[in-house]
Amino acid sequence: MGESHNIPAVLLAGGLGTRLRPLTDSIPKALAPIGDTPLLGIWLSLLSKAGVGPMVVNLHHHADAVRTFLHEGGWHQNVTASFEKELLGTGGTLLHHREMLQHGPFLAIHADNFSMFDVKEFITAHHNRPAGTMITMMTFTTPTPSSCGIVELDARGVVVAFHEKKQNPPGDLANGAVYVMEPEILDTLDECGAEFPDISMDVIPRYLDKIYTYHNDCYHRDIGTMESYAQAQRDLVGLIEEGVLRQYME
Repeated sequence: MGESHNIPAVLLAGGLGTRLRPLTDSIPKALAPIGDTPLLGIWLSLLSKAGVGPMVVNLHHHADAVRTFLHEGGWHQNVTASFEKELLGTGGTLLHHREMLQHGPFLAIHADNFSMFDVKEFITAHHNRPAGTMITMMTFTTPTPSSCGIVELDARGVVVAFHEKKQNPPGDLANGAVYVMEPEILDTLDECGAEFPDISMDVIPRYLDKIYTYHNDCYHRDIGTMESYAQAQRDLVGLIEEGVLRQYME
């Protein structure tokens, strides 16, 4: 398989961010600033540097603010903003953009995480995945396993069990909700029968033994709570001092 990194990406950014209120009363979660940069801007810089494209961002909560951000930052030339009057579900958003995604592997990203990693290396890992696997999932080590989707792997690094937000799960290796997927995933979503198909609910359980993993040992944090968001701000200082942002974004 080739090693082109010019693949499409869908950034799932339409969530309400209810656990980040009152911050998300006035801005969408995707525009929550990490230092001086909105979270979505970090993702777009990370992906653009790796040559990923075309890109789509789904909009719902405070959609106009996201449109303004994309336009003022010049992103609107390379990024399509896709408004969902009613959220379609993470899988539903992928299906909505099927025409763009059906020709080869694509990235599906929950853009409410603050993540630093080598995007090219991640895509290359998918190209070199074990035979029979259709998805490559980013994993990370979490300090709070019961609040995450915990995975168990075989010797090849393939997911053999998945524990979604369960008390005392086996281990601390978590799903980072960043994926490279093959187009056949779209058929699975189309045929699953859900009104608002969801990646975690309607894809992951059906693909045990078919999901390869790529471990992010650089940085990954769900900023879904004010406590975690505050920790991300503190962590940013170290990432800047270590040159991580410069390495992956600039």
